Amino acid sequence: MARGETNEGRGPLYRLYINRLRRRLDPASVPRHLAMMIDGNRRWAKQLGYDSAAHGHRAGAAKMKEFLRWCDDVGIRVVSLYLLSNDNLRKRDSRELSDLIEIIAELADELSHERDWRVKHVGRADALPEDLRRVLADVETRTKDNAGMHVNLAVGYGGRGEIVDAVRSIIAQHDERGGSLEELAASLTPEQIGEHLYTGGQPDPDLVIRTSGEQRLSDFLLWQSAHSEFYFVEALGPDLREVDFLRAIRDFASRDRRYGG
Repeated sequence: MARGETNEGRGPLYRLYINRLRRRLDPASVPRHLAMMIDGNRRWAKQLGYDSAAHGHRAGAAKMKEFLRWCDDVGIRVVSLYLLSNDNLRKRDSRELSDLIEIIAELADELSHERDWRVKHVGRADALPEDLRRVLADVETRTKDNAGMHVNLAVGYGGRGEIVDAVRSIIAQHDERGGSLEELAASLTPEQIGEHLYTGGQPDPDLVIRTSGEQRLSDFLLWQSAHSEFYFVEALGPDLREVDFLRAIRDFASRDRRYGG
């Protein structure tokens, strides 16, 4: 039994409370796009005495499948999961990174068979090992015609790099049309940059959730989250409960969103 899970926590009173929270949610107030920063997997494994962080990453991956079902059940249309950053690729030790890459590949494949979800990789594919790159491409192809919840897997992702890639794409496109730099500088808009991001065509995240009590963006969806609401959960990633999720949605629904105010 994972830390934080108790028989009482999964008992009838808990389920009654969960059902009451769900019933009180107004479908019109649910985020269209929710971004999740799953954090604390390594600490979870260490606190439970495991000798490898892989135990925590596997528990975190299992939690993400559960989390996505919660999102789908309340009507969220787009979910972005931050699974592996560019910084992780450079800084994690080779054994942990190898385990994490294998876990992400397994998770992506499993999600492609889950309900009617459309799974998309967001990030720099050329920074990833060939096997993971192939799995993510196969998953995206397999689910591209699905009409259910849209799931973004941020793997080999960095927000600053995404903005750089978007600007490069705009410049290349403009150059193909034979335009000058002066014309590009005069016509460039935030909307144009948004269209060239990895998430182009999707709504920006209304809500960003991060587990483990950390309160920072860590280079995740920097451009898209300019007007997002944030919710921080003390629970480590694998310990996240459905009640924590529903309270985050309830809190979001109660906020008076003031864009830029």
